[in-house]
Amino acid sequence: MPRRIVDLSLPLQNEVAADPPGYGPSIDYRGHAESAAELVSFFPGITPDQLPGGEGWAMEWVRLSTHNGTHLDAPWHYASTMDGGAPALTIDQVPLDWCIGPGVRLDFSEFADGHVVTAAEMEAALAAIGHRLQPGDIVLAHTSAGACYGRPDYVSRGCGFGREATLWLTARGVRVVGTDGWSWDAPFVHTQARVAATGDASLIWEGHKAGREAGYCQIEKLTNLDRLPASGFTVSCLPVKIHRASGGWCRAVAIFEG
Repeated sequence: MPRRIVDLSLPLQNEVAADPPGYGPSIDYRGHAESAAELVSFFPGITPDQLPGGEGWAMEWVRLSTHNGTHLDAPWHYASTMDGGAPALTIDQVPLDWCIGPGVRLDFSEFADGHVVTAAEMEAALAAIGHRLQPGDIVLAHTSAGACYGRPDYVSRGCGFGREATLWLTARGVRVVGTDGWSWDAPFVHTQARVAATGDASLIWEGHKAGREAGYCQIEKLTNLDRLPASGFTVSCLPVKIHRASGGWCRAVAIFEG
């Protein structure tokens, strides 16, 4: 049976506007010529000119956070507890069966930057595609942020998802959600204005903080969501296993069978 895979992951790159200033990755590329001396240092008496083509190995040294690039957030990222007081799961504790499941793509690309999607709007988006959520569904949110990746305004673009919408999803058995934005929550620049106007600190990171009540994971910085249908595909977003970490990089893909 033929299989088609759509890559939903963004690459780690130097000097791409994908994170706030100071939060991006740094990749040091080591080429074949410059590493030749390093390689032969493991073999006394051998000189670089004796290697085929005088070449050593290609290698990269990378400095980054677990939240650079396309990644999966663990509940530990949001708070120290989940599910009303249980210890929050770190990325190496997240059940792997959460990370492979039926995909559902919801289109919020027409929503204004900074808008906080409500439970009613989430329900309406599902009704528009005729889908009834099942436990284990992985819900991917297509926002206007995806088209802005790499631009200076990327981190301020797209709508976000607050406490109400997030708990609405988890109450229906959803354990993994995803977005093409920098964050599952509304961009900070918009939340900052709301907090300044109201003095309500509960608005800060409210979607993430919903994990204190119901543990869940989220994929951030997805791409190619505009290439997906509303349903009928499988999502795989298995994270790199990092001991006691708050997140892990993942190669998120959509898989179509037949």
